[in-house]
Amino acid sequence: MNAIEVNNVSKSYGRVKALQDVSFSVEKGEVFGLIGPDGAGKTSMYRILCTLLLADEGAAMVDGFDVVRQMKDIRRRVGYMPGRFSLYQDLTVRENLEFFATLFGTTVDEGYDSIKAIYQQIERFADRKAGALSGGMKQKLALSCALVHQPSVLFLDEPTTGVDPVSRKEFWEMLSMLKERGITIVASTPYLDEVRCCERVAFLSEGKVMGIDKPEIILEQFKDIFNPPRPTPKPLPVMEGSEYHQGQQLSAPSLIGRAGGESVIEVEHLVKAFGDFHAVDDISFTVKRGEIFGFLGANGAGKTTAMHMLTGLNQPTSGTGTVAGFDIRTEHEQIKKHIGYMSQRFSLYEDLTVAENIRLFGGIYGMGNEEIKVKTKKLLRQLKFEAHKNDLVGSLPLGWKQKLAFSVSIFHEPSIVFLDEPTGGVDPATRRQFWELIYDAAHRGITVFVTTHYMDEAEYCDRISIMVDGKISAMGTPEELKRNLHQPDMDHVFTYLAREAKRGD
Repeated sequence: MNAIEVNNVSKSYGRVKALQDVSFSVEKGEVFGLIGPDGAGKTSMYRILCTLLLADEGAAMVDGFDVVRQMKDIRRRVGYMPGRFSLYQDLTVRENLEFFATLFGTTVDEGYDSIKAIYQQIERFADRKAGALSGGMKQKLALSCALVHQPSVLFLDEPTTGVDPVSRKEFWEMLSMLKERGITIVASTPYLDEVRCCERVAFLSEGKVMGIDKPEIILEQFKDIFNPPRPTPKPLPVMEGSEYHQGQQLSAPSLIGRAGGESVIEVEHLVKAFGDFHAVDDISFTVKRGEIFGFLGANGAGKTTAMHMLTGLNQPTSGTGTVAGFDIRTEHEQIKKHIGYMSQRFSLYEDLTVAENIRLFGGIYGMGNEEIKVKTKKLLRQLKFEAHKNDLVGSLPLGWKQKLAFSVSIFHEPSIVFLDEPTGGVDPATRRQFWELIYDAAHRGITVFVTTHYMDEAEYCDRISIMVDGKISAMGTPEELKRNLHQPDMDHVFTYLAREAKRGD
């Protein structure tokens, strides 16, 4: 008997058909991937199988029980890790675990053996609040909470989004251990290396099953979606005063020098301490105008803290720095006027329309009404959003929100735009479109300062800095880093350096 049987399931939300006649089965003890672009229907499918949502048509069985008639039996047998961590941020590690154990009518002591191998890695932080954990630690806690009642089937909806490559590898090693115990695992992920860890995958698109097979077959069959061509930067004329000959054309990754060596970010011996803990520990670097600068590091390495100092959101403990010519200690209000910023949690207002968001931020940036009107039309045309200008942002797919959030962040043509993991959880085709927007911004002379956990995106940067334990461990072009560290690609470079980390999460 299969662990999961889905037969002709459909689900609509008003006019939106989230699932259309979906059928698939998962064998007991199998690691099965449910993959597809944003808005494909994956989350709706998970919620139906976990008895959190009723299908409009069709039937589904989990561990031999019907999702409608026997939902209580199913809830005792499944573990579910939703896309956004289900943890309570203001509860401690131990309190979260106890809460979920109580929810399932058990205790931590009763379920301890089933989570021991995972939970022991974070047990020393039992009194730390979940909101203060790094991404990797949150993963381990969320997985422990999903396993504490000893389920036979585990549903994971993009569980590693926003987590660094080393922590992602550790997570999938934990899943392999769970498979050895006979637990059936259904997982969705935008990371191709994780797709390849599944035994079989079902590819969903616009609510329909497009194919079910081994990962390598599906990835090849739909390679235009999962492995789109690398984004193409526009060739740029070299600016006067550069080391290159006048009129010579440049293309990535050789874009440095196009502005005659002008630095828009300069940092010297920057430190940010919280008591005895140095989140940022004596870093120095410069970034050129129009450069795409990758700022990488494992969760907890100090990237976000450093970015907060550069954007005027936090004050350094010691050291100096300028951004767009303004001092990060004394002129942070000026800095905010000359930069754009896009965080992992989008700054857009979900209850306003696309056009209303653009108009609002144009006003915040001090632009005039006529300029906002002209540039809004141009932006909607560029994004192919003309037909959606009156749609609420909250109704848009994740990838659309990200492209809009980025475009809004540079609407006022800032000197620099800071992007903090801007493509987290987005499918490869949408990420490629996003990077076309980044290249276009760089072409216009906007400096792009970007953090990412996708190592293929690291290859698109002109230069990269990699932080380990609050310090810059390596810096250079992708080719220089691979050559100097004798690694075949940026994923291996990152893993090689990140595994040298000594301080705990």
